[in-house]
Amino acid sequence: MKILAIAPHPDDETLGCGGSLFRHKKEGDKLSWLIVTSMHEKNGWAIEKVNQRNDEISKVSDTYQFEDIFTLEYPTTKVDTFPISDLIDNISNIVIKVSPEIIYMPFVLDAHTDHQVVATAINTSIKWFRYPSIKKVLMYETPSETGFNFITDRAFHPNVFVNISQYLDDKIKTMKIFASEIDEHPFPRSEKVIQALATLRGSQSGYQAAEAFELVYQRS
Repeated sequence: MKILAIAPHPDDETLGCGGSLFRHKKEGDKLSWLIVTSMHEKNGWAIEKVNQRNDEISKVSDTYQFEDIFTLEYPTTKVDTFPISDLIDNISNIVIKVSPEIIYMPFVLDAHTDHQVVATAINTSIKWFRYPSIKKVLMYETPSETGFNFITDRAFHPNVFVNISQYLDDKIKTMKIFASEIDEHPFPRSEKVIQALATLRGSQSGYQAAEAFELVYQRS
C-alpha cells in the first residue's frame, strides 16, 4: 500500500503516527511525507536554526525510509495568512502524484492554527470521485496541540487503535532527532509524555502500546 503522512510541521508525523509508519514500513508499504511548513531566513529564522531543521528532516527521512518527501514551504505559524484555495490545490496535487491508499492527517481542532487550516484543506482533497486511490483517512493526535483545545466542546475521540508495541522505541528515538522540539517532562513533547500516551492508548485497546486515531473516511 501507499501511505501519505501529512504534517503541518516536521515532527507532527512522528508524534502522531510515527509508530504506525514504522509498522507500515515493516509490512512492506511505501511511505511518503508531506511537510506543509518550513523555516526560512527571510521569515526571521537564524541560518543555524534553518540548517539544523533541514538536517533533522534529512535524518528523519532516512529513518522512516520515505519514498518521497514534499515540502510546500509555507512559513511556520502563518499558514492561515494565505488563501486556503491555494493550499487545497497544493495538497491535492501531492495526493494525485502519490495516489495514496491511506492518509494520516492532523486533528482538525488542534490548538495550533496551522493544524486547523491544513486539516480543513485536506478535507477537500479526499473526495473519492477525484482521488479514487484513497481508501482510508485517519486523524492523529499531537501532544502539545490536540490536548490543548480548551475552548470548543469538540474533543479528539479515537475510534481506531494501532498496536505499536514493537515500534514505540523507534518512535521515541526518531522524535529525539528533532532536538529543539523535545524537552523534559512536564513539557508536552517529552519522552515521558510520548510513552504515557502510548501506554494509555494501549490500555484502551489491549496492547502494551498503541497509537489512536479518528477515522475520517473509509471505503473498501
